[in-house]
Amino acid sequence: MSNNAVFNATVCIMGILIFAIHVVNLLVKKEKRKDEMALLVFFVFTIIHFAAYLTFTFIKTAYTSNALVVGFYTVFYVFNNIEVLLLFRYMLCYVELADKVKKPLNILAYTLFGLFIVLDIVNIFTGIFFDAVDGQYMRSKAMIVSQSYQFVMFAVVFLVAVCHKNLNLREKLAFVSYCLLPLVAIVLQNIFKGYAIAYASIVIAAEILFFFISVQRDIALSEQKEKNKEAQIKIMLSQIQPHFVYNSLSAISTLIPMDPPRAQTALDDFTEYLRLNLSSLTESRLIPFEWELKHIKTYLSLEKMRFNDRINVKYDIWTTDFEVPPLSIQPIVENAVKHGVLQKLEGGTVTITAYETPQAYVVKIEDDGVGFDIDKVDFVNDDHFGINNIKFRIAKMSAGKLTIKSEPGKGTVVTVTFGKGA
Repeated sequence: MSNNAVFNATVCIMGILIFAIHVVNLLVKKEKRKDEMALLVFFVFTIIHFAAYLTFTFIKTAYTSNALVVGFYTVFYVFNNIEVLLLFRYMLCYVELADKVKKPLNILAYTLFGLFIVLDIVNIFTGIFFDAVDGQYMRSKAMIVSQSYQFVMFAVVFLVAVCHKNLNLREKLAFVSYCLLPLVAIVLQNIFKGYAIAYASIVIAAEILFFFISVQRDIALSEQKEKNKEAQIKIMLSQIQPHFVYNSLSAISTLIPMDPPRAQTALDDFTEYLRLNLSSLTESRLIPFEWELKHIKTYLSLEKMRFNDRINVKYDIWTTDFEVPPLSIQPIVENAVKHGVLQKLEGGTVTITAYETPQAYVVKIEDDGVGFDIDKVDFVNDDHFGINNIKFRIAKMSAGKLTIKSEPGKGTVVTVTFGKGA
């Protein structure tokens, strides 16, 4: 076996082993992102690509014919085009592009791909790009045309990577390296003929792509999950505020000698309130609205015990047969009490309504408290961490949305809509 054949076989075997490890790691991963599925397809095809070249490397040492050479190089160039198409597909899955940009790019990619497949087939019968003489591969002057698809798609990936505002420097470098390394390898391969330098460049570029993008995104998402957990704990614990605990226990303590049965009921409510809050710290699934409503009633009974006639509550519940994120409505009710009716000396009324429409389930929390000028409130900053967290969880977990209407002196209305079939 010649030196170049040994080099080519070694590159292919190493590439197959490296990509096989990545494929296994992606397959055993329980939850795969859309871009990881595209990367998985990309790696699986690359293994097939390398295996085909490895097979040809061994076959041609013992048997070579014009038909075999033409047949292999036709498959070789088709596989190269598929490789670049899959890279493009992976990039589209990874980056976020507007439909008005993504659609024409897809049309360009697949139209050109089909065109060059036809040209490769035509070449078998005409030899316009390459042919074989006495078992030796022979290029024509038009050979560069057959590789134009790769150049065009590398240019597209390069431009999208460089121009995309949401990609960081590491991500840009990873995509750019996959575009430039094979092009450099093609030049070197023309100098060192017979050596599969392009295949070695694919291995290097794919590893850069994998570690700079896929692995780093996993790390980033893992860090984000930890932050989300901390945020969830923060919002849940914010519902068990020390002053509320202290005031509730003080009120219960005052009731014990005056009205023991009522004190016992209040203590039971307080225990239930703490239990529901703490259980929500580890709850990541939707819960029946009935459970959330029970928690709301428990909270309101404690506040009613403390403030008596300053808090009035009305329930207009038409349906409870739906699910909500845990502690998604109760904090809104708490805001209505603390920042709404209790800001008025005489207090006020909180009305909780739940009803169904053909498209959604709706929960409305109204108060006739002090209200506020909604145009002067910045809901993005940390002062409104609670409402932002609720909005995020409602949208993420139940495809719902939260809207707020308020007017100074008249009160506030918060409407939460949960989409059906979410």
